Amino acid sequence: MLIQLKKVTIVAESLLKEGILEILKAQGSTGYTITACEGEGSKGIHASDFEGRNIQIDTIVSSEVGQLVLTAVSERYMKNYALIAYMNDVEVVREDKFK
Repeated sequence: MLIQLKKVTIVAESLLKEGILEILKAQGSTGYTITACEGEGSKGIHASDFEGRNIQIDTIVSSEVGQLVLTAVSERYMKNYALIAYMNDVEVVREDKFK
């Protein structure tokens, strides 16, 4: 049986990892996946390895938790750091893994 939840994706500078994970846990996320990533956006290519590679953090949560996560990440980091965050609808199996 499939259930509908939200997938929150945050792409950020790797130095923000611990702070973002704190937010996820504080807002009710029960798990996450982190992937090293690279790419180009409106500000060009991330050109320095000094700060480390960018990371992508994905978590699957309820709509309410997703809104809380996006709000907290936005308020804490968006003004001063390279970061993008968004939320998509997903259908998942194993409902017990997300409660």
